[in-house]
Amino acid sequence: MSRPKQNRKISNPPLMQGFKPFGIPRKMLKEVTLLYDEYETIRLLDYEGLRQEQAAEQMNVSRPTVTRIYEQARKTIAQALVEGNMINIVGGSVQFERQWFRCRRCYRLIGGRENHVRCKSCKTYGNDELKPIDAQEK
Repeated sequence: MSRPKQNRKISNPPLMQGFKPFGIPRKMLKEVTLLYDEYETIRLLDYEGLRQEQAAEQMNVSRPTVTRIYEQARKTIAQALVEGNMINIVGGSVQFERQWFRCRRCYRLIGGRENHVRCKSCKTYGNDELKPIDAQEK
């Protein structure tokens, strides 16, 4: 029996919840799932330009684990691009550095309730409009 996955450290969830190809109605699209840890490896390695050892240290996993996560992320993104699939970015075995919320009305990402301010898109204001981002959701 294999041991359970260790939670991967993620600095923050992505600003968006996914991507959709232009010109195709959502109801006609197939969906693929990109997990938060897969998104984080793409962010750290490709966007930030870190080496795999550095990314592994930030995510609190081994370098071979980062390699496996990265390969799966690239495969998922390539499949979405080639087949014209929608990408949903959700959950997985991760832990955030702090509690994150998303506004139910404007979908803005908010790091901690103390940082919640009324945005221009929201007609009402209160903590009930904040939806906690659960790292384990799939």
